[in-house]
Amino acid sequence: MRYLLLAAAMLLPYPAASAPACAKEAIVQAKRLLLFHTDGDDRAVVESTATQLPSIRNPANKNQRFLVLQVEGSVYKADYTMRLIYYPMGRECVLMGQEVLAHSSL
Repeated sequence: MRYLLLAAAMLLPYPAASAPACAKEAIVQAKRLLLFHTDGDDRAVVESTATQLPSIRNPANKNQRFLVLQVEGSVYKADYTMRLIYYPMGRECVLMGQEVLAHSSL
């Protein structure tokens, strides 16, 4: 009986993990960044999820840490990774930095 209950519990869906802080803002900003980087190419798309990476220290204040969120995107056949750096202030997310990396082998 115990094994039957364990098996039934394994089939139940897990509760959805909550999105990282500032994830919505990061997705919107990633789209803007990719459009800027590709000179407004209308084929630019970004994923609808943001992955939280390890935080980094604020270089101006060692007691503060910045959130780093990564969003994947593409334009036609080119793939990109955008990393957005935020400082959460209460309910606001202050954009502190951003980078876009093209996936390519040179």
